[in-house]
Amino acid sequence: MPRILALIAALLACQAGMAADTSKSQSPQKAPNTSSTKEPTQEQLTQTVDQLKEPLYSPFIERYVLDELKQLRSEMAAQRVEMTRQIVDREHSAIDRAVSYATNTVTYFFYLIAAASSILVLIGWTSIREMRERVMTLADEEISKLVRHYEERLQNIEKQLKRETEHIEQNREEIALNREIQALWLRAGQETSPTHKIEIYDDIIKRRSTDVEALTYKADAVLELQEPQWAANLCHQALGIDPENSHAFYQLGCAYASMDQFDEAVQYLKEAMARRESYREDMMNDQALKPLKDYKPFQDLVSRS
Repeated sequence: MPRILALIAALLACQAGMAADTSKSQSPQKAPNTSSTKEPTQEQLTQTVDQLKEPLYSPFIERYVLDELKQLRSEMAAQRVEMTRQIVDREHSAIDRAVSYATNTVTYFFYLIAAASSILVLIGWTSIREMRERVMTLADEEISKLVRHYEERLQNIEKQLKRETEHIEQNREEIALNREIQALWLRAGQETSPTHKIEIYDDIIKRRSTDVEALTYKADAVLELQEPQWAANLCHQALGIDPENSHAFYQLGCAYASMDQFDEAVQYLKEAMARRESYREDMMNDQALKPLKDYKPFQDLVSRS
């Protein structure tokens, strides 16, 4: 734009010069203006251009303007080419740096692999395959250890659960058996016939062969049937299970008293009293011991304070 304004100023100067020459040729009488000519400012030039009514240029001036415009376009094209070249150079530089960085990274990576391989070779692993196989072997060993450990724990838990299950089953069976035996004892307490009592006691002994109480109470029922030898055998069987059972000693005393074996009877009654003092009153009122009423050792036993 400044160059165009300068061009316009030159045109105006040329026109002014031409006008001055014309005025000099037409009026030679006028004295020349001795005052100095001032150059127009840019605003004055702009106003003059806006007020023009006729073209200022001649073919020569037009040629000059066209040459200037062509030169301006050439310079702008050269500047565009230079800018494009600089941009391309910068892109090439960036690509070169990226390629260099990638190359260095790959190189360092391979250096690292080479160093790691060297270290592995030094510690005994000769190849990556061997390292992989070694890792797999170690993993399998550890997994096998864990599997064996948890298998053992599961087996122990299974055994414990089995024992607990068996224990619970035994308790359940024992509870059911105790209920049956309790019902039989209730029936025996309601019976008045010695024969029926003996049958009930036999049912109890079938369910629990080591039931000393059932044996001794059966011996008592047998004595009511006047079977002292049978009662004595039952009492000896009970003492074989529980040697400290006082009721078995007492029933033995009653059985031997019924068989008129007074010494044995007193001896067994003495054993019963040694284990339970409350038998003293029973001995004084028991009909099975009536044959011993006049027997001096029995009297001494009963009357002993």
